[in-house]
Amino acid sequence: MGIGKEETWSALLAGKSGAGPITSFDASEFATTFACEVKDFDPTRWMEKRLAKTLDRFVQLALAAATMAKEDAGLEYDEEEAERVGVFVGAGLGGIWTIEETHRKLLERGPRRGISPYFVPQIIINLAPGQISIQFNAKGPNVSQVSACSSSAHSVGDAFRCIERGDADVMFAGGAEATVSPLGVGGFNAMKALSTRNDDPERASRPFDAERDGFVVAEGSGILILEELERARKRGARIYAEVVGYGLNSDAHHITAPSPGGEGAQRCIRMALRGAGVAPQDVAYINAHGTSTKFNDATETAAVKGVFGDHVARLAISSTKSMTGHLLGAAGGVESGITALTVHRGVIPPTINYEHPDPECDLDYVPNEAREMPVPLAMSNSFGFGGTNACLVIKRYDGR
Repeated sequence: MGIGKEETWSALLAGKSGAGPITSFDASEFATTFACEVKDFDPTRWMEKRLAKTLDRFVQLALAAATMAKEDAGLEYDEEEAERVGVFVGAGLGGIWTIEETHRKLLERGPRRGISPYFVPQIIINLAPGQISIQFNAKGPNVSQVSACSSSAHSVGDAFRCIERGDADVMFAGGAEATVSPLGVGGFNAMKALSTRNDDPERASRPFDAERDGFVVAEGSGILILEELERARKRGARIYAEVVGYGLNSDAHHITAPSPGGEGAQRCIRMALRGAGVAPQDVAYINAHGTSTKFNDATETAAVKGVFGDHVARLAISSTKSMTGHLLGAAGGVESGITALTVHRGVIPPTINYEHPDPECDLDYVPNEAREMPVPLAMSNSFGFGGTNACLVIKRYDGR
């Protein structure tokens, strides 16, 4: 969609699709030949070339996003304060590109010349927050949440709780993913999870549309700076929004399929609302998980109906995955950032490619065009394989 907050936001409001033919490898023999890749990404804009060469792409993306977030926040801290600055950054699969490339070299060159000493640090997920911590001297809590497509939503929610209980004052939070690779695409193809609309990639991701046929895999990173409110006020920080509620639970049902009627998602949404101390009718907008798969979209719709009742008629819901594709473990970080901008700016990004109504998906999905409206309170939903769920409640900052 773009590199940086404003470029991405502008593309979202314009209803632009980030999908296109895969350029990172020859996908001609795969059932799916397209994805949402990060275009024109030069990691040396944000880190030294020598460092970039030792990092898997997902860590490069995380470090670049964290650098942009820190700059946007105007965040500075001294050595003593560094102990109160933490990093929670998750991923779903981690360094899959490095694993594939190293295996190829191992077969060609043997173990002595085929395996880099950087191999293990490149593939493990906690090196995303680890590198951010090293680069920015963040000496507080440092953890990787690994929970499939809920990973970075859990990172944001856990960072919120970490500050709330007094373990940190500032947190880098979010996720990164770079799985547009032969194994990544091939694995999801084997599950029949990806769209195969190869002749029309930009219209392939169509959440809630009756002709949806799977998600579009994506790569990228979304990192937020969460800060204790009084600290942020004291330094005159620009505050986009407040995280006020967080729900997390499990379907305890199936490794890939959601629980019938979205039972687990309903419990998670209620938990987030309860933690925020708000009623369902207070919510104006939901950034849906909305993957563009048959099961997810119908089940999420049922879950929203189950929780919000008659209020669904007044709810705006959109899936920005229609434009970004599905960033897997990075999805919640990107989407919670989008939700924060939505409440801050009073504009809702659309669900593009919504053309054929589905009787099972009959809510207001903000079809095809962005909508200006006040959004005092919003939710961001993330649901993952294994039945893991995360919901965030994000409130417009009113200066009080």
